[in-house]
Amino acid sequence: NLALNQPVTVSGYTQTYVPASAVDGNTSTYWESTDNAFPQWFQVDLGSSVGVGRIVLDLPPSTAWATRTQTITIQGSTDGTNYTTLAPSAGYTFDPSTGNTVTVTFTAASVRYVKLTFTANTGWAAGQLSELQAYAS
Repeated sequence: NLALNQPVTVSGYTQTYVPASAVDGNTSTYWESTDNAFPQWFQVDLGSSVGVGRIVLDLPPSTAWATRTQTITIQGSTDGTNYTTLAPSAGYTFDPSTGNTVTVTFTAASVRYVKLTFTANTGWAAGQLSELQAYAS
């Protein structure tokens, strides 16, 4: 997991649901963006440009979390300024009966920054993410 414990920046967060929770390796902790303020974004700095071709997104596995679909665009950048789309905007369904995990694969690209832009969530009025994992393939 290239994103584990790497620095993150976000458009905002609410209460104690801080950005670092989404790269700490613990699916029970999570980041939640500012409520009622879509679009919201989450970005991880991988430290240097590396090949990324698969992203795994998690929400807390607890069955207390109802199934929800979040609309997310995945982008990559080598400089933190100019971005290319790795995976276009799509609805990703997080279902507690399957671990609240979504895997997104795309053509591998050399990126330093991976940015997720959240534009909708059927379960809450904010972007939510307990883990962002980035892999070469």
